[in-house]
Amino acid sequence: MTRLAGSPGPHVFVDSLENMQLADDDLQHLAKSLRMRDGDQLTASDGNGSWRPAIFASSGMLKSAGEIQVVAARPDALTVAFSLVKGSKPELVIQKLTELGIDRIVVLAAERSIVKWDDAKTAKALMRWERIAREASLQSHRVRLPVIDAVVPAREWLARPEVSIAHFGGQPLTTRHTSIAIGPEGGWSDAEAEASTSHITLGSTVLRAETAAIAAGTLLTAAAAKQ
Repeated sequence: MTRLAGSPGPHVFVDSLENMQLADDDLQHLAKSLRMRDGDQLTASDGNGSWRPAIFASSGMLKSAGEIQVVAARPDALTVAFSLVKGSKPELVIQKLTELGIDRIVVLAAERSIVKWDDAKTAKALMRWERIAREASLQSHRVRLPVIDAVVPAREWLARPEVSIAHFGGQPLTTRHTSIAIGPEGGWSDAEAEASTSHITLGSTVLRAETAAIAAGTLLTAAAAKQ
């Protein structure tokens, strides 16, 4: 068995699967919020693709209940890049893309992005986004934490050969697509649209940026599941 589907109990991350010591916050969550007791079953992962069944202990030191399993990484990481949007919308997008199983999440600084951040604000936001991705990974029983890149200049990212941009008039998404970029509410600039040679469509309606990003993640993971 290499997958977590059907495994009993909650899921946690630990630094080592040989020495499964829970972080204090995780221990408090399991013991107080989930009311776990000594002997209850759960699963533990190192966040890098390995996991094993475990037994909860109120001391915070989990006991092994099975061998370490390894889930192989995808040959080509499923990636969604989206342009920085206002308020808490980036948090929502990162949470949902993580739950869907996207491997890499990129936050873009597009020419028409309304939000403009300096390095200090970006660094603070990245810490918050990584925490949200970790919590979503626990909830969805992921064994690999997503990689988050912030904030990347859009034209620089769109020029990558594997990147397709969501654009009206584009081609339908297929299993060969692994990386999709979503523009800001005002759309891509002409220079940004021309930076990518691959344009794909997400449907016949106009989507909000955050909706488009989540839709792109859904389509990518659905296409990958067919392979």
